[in-house]
Amino acid sequence: MEIAALPHVDEHTTTVTAGPDAVWRGLSEVLDRSFTGDRVVGYARLVGCADSAASGPRPLAEGSTVPGFRVATADRGRELVLVGRHYFSTYALVFRLDEAGAGRTRLRAETRARFPGPFGAFYRLCVIGTGGHAITVRRLLAAVRRRTE
Repeated sequence: MEIAALPHVDEHTTTVTAGPDAVWRGLSEVLDRSFTGDRVVGYARLVGCADSAASGPRPLAEGSTVPGFRVATADRGRELVLVGRHYFSTYALVFRLDEAGAGRTRLRAETRARFPGPFGAFYRLCVIGTGGHAITVRRLLAAVRRRTE
């Protein structure tokens, strides 16, 4: 999947009072915890996600999966790229870690996605248009910050 070819959806940022290695560990732990459970697995199966179960090495590394996503890139302490696809969308969630000075790290989450056809457009309206996606990503970043600090 060519990530740069996917349309930009949004980007959210938080600053964590910790170094990149600690933030990386926290991000991996939060993602693993957030994408587990019967509800997440059931939803991934319902919408036809290519990856509907957790597998592969932990902490997350290239080839690892969580329901709905496969790790495409895992550059420890710098960038984690999750990709996925299902009936209504092809998408990527790109986490970037940048030093923010004085033992702080800026954690960014960029979403890129394509929603083909009328069902894709409706799905985009339900997920992106309602603000649900933005709320979920901001909560995820806040959980990483709490877990790491």
